[in-house]
Amino acid sequence: MDNNQRKKNSTSKIVTILLLVFAVIMLFYFANMGSKGTEISNDVFYSLLEVPENPDENRIYITDVYAVGGVAKIRVEGSKIKDSEFPNNADFYFNYTYNFERYIDAILEYNENITKGNNNEAGFEQYKGLQRIDWRNPTASTPLIQTIMPYLSIVLFLILGFVIVRMLLSAKNGNAAGGFGKSKARLERSNIKFADIAGADEEKAETQEIVEFLRNPAKFKAVGARIPKGILLVGPPGTGKTLLAKAVAGESNVPFFSISGSDFVELYVGVGASRVRDLFDTAKRNAPCIIFIDEIDAVGRQRGAGLGGGNDEREQTLNQLLVEMDGFLSNEGIIVLAATNRADVLDPALLRPGRFDRQITVNVPDVKGREGIMKIHARNKPIDKDVDFKAIARLTSGFTGADIENFLNEAAILAARDNRLTITMEDISEGIHKVLLGPQKKSRIITERDKKITAYHESGHAIVSKLLKSGDTVHEVSIIPRGSAGGFTSFRSENDDQFMTYDTLKAKICADMGGRAAEEIIFKDITTGASADIVQATNIARKMVTEWGMSKNLGFVNYGSDREVFIGRDYQTTKTYSEEKASEIDKEIHDILDECYKKTVKCLTDNREILENMANLLLEKETIYAEEVDMVLKGVNYKEIIKSIDKREKAKQRKEARKRKEAEIQQQKRIQELKEQAAKALNKAGVLSEEELKMIQSENKTVSSTTKKEDKTNNKSSKETDENKNESNDDTPKQN
Repeated sequence: MDNNQRKKNSTSKIVTILLLVFAVIMLFYFANMGSKGTEISNDVFYSLLEVPENPDENRIYITDVYAVGGVAKIRVEGSKIKDSEFPNNADFYFNYTYNFERYIDAILEYNENITKGNNNEAGFEQYKGLQRIDWRNPTASTPLIQTIMPYLSIVLFLILGFVIVRMLLSAKNGNAAGGFGKSKARLERSNIKFADIAGADEEKAETQEIVEFLRNPAKFKAVGARIPKGILLVGPPGTGKTLLAKAVAGESNVPFFSISGSDFVELYVGVGASRVRDLFDTAKRNAPCIIFIDEIDAVGRQRGAGLGGGNDEREQTLNQLLVEMDGFLSNEGIIVLAATNRADVLDPALLRPGRFDRQITVNVPDVKGREGIMKIHARNKPIDKDVDFKAIARLTSGFTGADIENFLNEAAILAARDNRLTITMEDISEGIHKVLLGPQKKSRIITERDKKITAYHESGHAIVSKLLKSGDTVHEVSIIPRGSAGGFTSFRSENDDQFMTYDTLKAKICADMGGRAAEEIIFKDITTGASADIVQATNIARKMVTEWGMSKNLGFVNYGSDREVFIGRDYQTTKTYSEEKASEIDKEIHDILDECYKKTVKCLTDNREILENMANLLLEKETIYAEEVDMVLKGVNYKEIIKSIDKREKAKQRKEARKRKEAEIQQQKRIQELKEQAAKALNKAGVLSEEELKMIQSENKTVSSTTKKEDKTNNKSSKETDENKNESNDDTPKQN
């Protein structure tokens, strides 16, 4: 530790001691102020001084009077206030004038003369014989703390004001005294390794180079390679940018300083730049090391973008960061990692080579990556052997690592709530829908009319998607309300194709229109239930025209942008096309939607029997899956499908019961083993006799034989269940 740091620490200690001393003094002072008692008037006081001709037993007699500063405090005979507590505490008090002290002195002098037998002037006969007043000298009895407290308070306030002003000036000048200009970076100790991350192989390889360079820099320098000064992790929220940085911290054997972009910004001017300087000064003393700045867009936004002119402090912080990363002073051995999901708003000077030399895009995981992420998160969860991670990975197209962790956690909660020992495929499927749409609302009261409309609406989505081959497989169709939706149709992508064809996009639009078209065909009317479908279909059509160049009349031209608007940069930008062209764009969008809607109506009209069959199935079972959808499209009657579903559900219930029984048997075996082990230990220690040990062992054998019989019976029923299951699978319902 250098001398400057020692001085800073000593200054902080002095300030802390002064604050504690001041707090103790104030506490002591206010704690000893006491209570002045009940306020009385001057007349009442004089009446208490008078000695009546016929004294009353209930008469109150004054024993002590303390007068100072215009307030007289009084203690009476029989008071609970001790001598040591008076005059801080008193029974009564009243405000007096300066003549009161002389008046009291005259009374005391009169009584003293009467006692000595001396003559005295008249005027105090009513106080004759009064000896109960103990006059105390105000100057002599004033506590020391009350005398010095006003001056001490002024001195302490001046010292505190001086210290605060000095700390503010020090923070503005880059000094970290008092903690204002000191960096809030934390030295990380992470247990996460690269093996704990899946679905980001290329991203791990890029960051792994950093760890290897810090461990063995000579290997890179031998071939003239220069390690990047900064690496920017860019990607949507939840893709694992911060997790990747934690893995770098866990793998590297160098100091890893972690800080958030918002930690640089402070109320006081100049503190942000001071914290940047302090951060890099600390890093230089610990080089080689890594600095990780999370959410760097909080401090790295483009300069000159403030609409109100109040961004000088943030821009000063950014300027200091730019200088520290690549200025006149070199920072050998310091590597800066940063993460953001808004790289489009960062200042260009921050992204140039020499600062953030390399940008790593952390993408949403593909189907293989999602499967690997699920296996990592499922390592500590009892997953049922029937769970197919590949099928779930295909079902969760577009999910990030955070989404996957979330729905697996929801699935575990569902299994525990239903008292199941393992997490089943149904739990995971329900967890996915719960994350996307919310929990099922089975208690919501739904009229038969609304239920019927929902059944035909969702059937329209599923049938159009299957028949027009939109590229997605129907995974689940349900008319049970979730969130704000009255029902839903869940699709599963067969693959993660990055490019969609013109026909595929139009098929997706048709699938979105299937619900509205089914309502029009069946009920000869339309409802408000297609609002979300209209938005989704319109967005696809608009992008086809304005961004993807799929308009027949407008051709290969871009009329829109897929990036988010940054007001500080884009508020003055105008459209790059005329009003006439805007009218053509609207017409092209309308033509695409109109063509798709006509195609959707024709598809459902030609397959009305299939539509009604699936709607009836949904009205009976409320939720169906891909297997039932395929059976409906093959022409199987919904009543035959219901029988097949009931058989499968009964087989599932028997399987769950068998699993619970197996778990109970295993638990009983374990209890008997522990009991026998404990008995042997007690026998060895001399607590149990040989006869008692043999008795316990014989009981265990009896229980064990019973358990084996139950186990055999359970296995036999298991085989029968599997045979019945195979028979039910072979018994395919006949088509109409």
